[in-house]
Formats: sequence, C-alpha cells, structure tokens
Amino acid sequence: MVASLQDLRILIVADDLLARGGLAALVREQPGCEIAGQAASQADLRADIDASRPDVVLWDLGWDPARSLERLGELAGDLPPVLALVPADTREAGMAMQAWRAGARGLLPRDAQAGTLLAALHALGRGLVVLDAAFAGDLLLSAQPENVGERPVENLTPRELEVLQLLAEGLPNKAIAKRLGVSDHTIKFHVNAILGKLGAQSRTEAVVRATRVGLIVL
Repeated sequence: MVASLQDLRILIVADDLLARGGLAALVREQPGCEIAGQAASQADLRADIDASRPDVVLWDLGWDPARSLERLGELAGDLPPVLALVPADTREAGMAMQAWRAGARGLLPRDAQAGTLLAALHALGRGLVVLDAAFAGDLLLSAQPENVGERPVENLTPRELEVLQLLAEGLPNKAIAKRLGVSDHTIKFHVNAILGKLGAQSRTEAVVRATRVGLIVL
C-alpha cells in the first residue's frame, strides 16, 4: 500500500501503442506519480511486476477488450491493484462486470478526465475500490468485495449515487441541492433513501458503509 501521495509507482498496460504512450505522457505530467513501466497485455507481466514493483496497474482494455480481460483474469492474483479503463460503448454490454470479475478493483471509462484518473490511482494505492458512477449501480450488489459480515445493500439509483458522492465530499444539503439544481426537500428525500438503503444512521456512517462495501466514486 502506498505510504503517501508522493510515491505512487504506476505500471501502464495497453495493447495499443498510442494509448500506452498517451497514458504515459499524462502520468508523467502529474506530481507525485512515477511510471514504473509500460507493457502490452500479452507481455511477461509477472516479470515486469517483479522488476518494477509498481503500487498500482493502469490497464487500458482498448476497443477490443476480450483478450485483455482474459489476460487480466490469468494474472489477477499476481498483480497489485488494477484500475481498468473500459471502452465507453461497452458500458451496457457488461464489460465493466467482466473486468471486475477478472480482478480489477477500479473501473473508469476510457474517456475519464485526467484529474479523475489520477485520483482513482491514488485511491487504489490506499486499498480503496473505485467505481465510476456509470458502473457502480450494476456492480454494488452482484460484485461487492468480500465483506462477510456486512448487511446487504439495496441498489442505489444514479441520482442517489450522485448525492452520495457529494456527501462524501462533505457538502451540506443546501450545497448539494444547488450543485444538482434541485430543492433542499428533494435532497433531504434522497439522503433519507441513501441512509435506508445503506443501513446507516448518519451521513458519515453512510459514507463509511459505502466505502466498506466497495462503493467510492471520484
């Protein structure tokens, strides 16, 4: 696990040479990030891991993810936390679920903004699970990390996931209402629904509970 924000070592995996180079250029520009290595999915990744000792793996599944997903599944037990970049046009086809089952513990669309991408990598380096809002609702129930003693969680709606994200940022109801362009009463209704679905007694407990069951949206 990464000790601080200043020592994150990232192994970039992508079959597309241009995508690999683009991700490397993006990471290289970020303070507190170091490129541990770059490789194609079919390379000897176990040897790369042993040689470069990355904290996290940034894995671009590309536009034809099947081969990468098969490889990820083969190696999952030998890899540090993997942030998978999922093609946008496969969101409805269960590709995120397949990546999760193959061993990824972070899921973002390939078109994620740089700030989101880097925040997600740092979160994975601290042992957290990162799910984009587009994927979180479908995965929360059927693909939670192992939490044997946890109470089952009802599926959150996309709007509830948005509100939960803003709760995690510490915003009060009034600020959330302004951000989302709805009334305070509507936000209060959503917060109460979130508390009920997560089995929480307070906003703080709801955020903690969501983290424990693998739901964190950046």
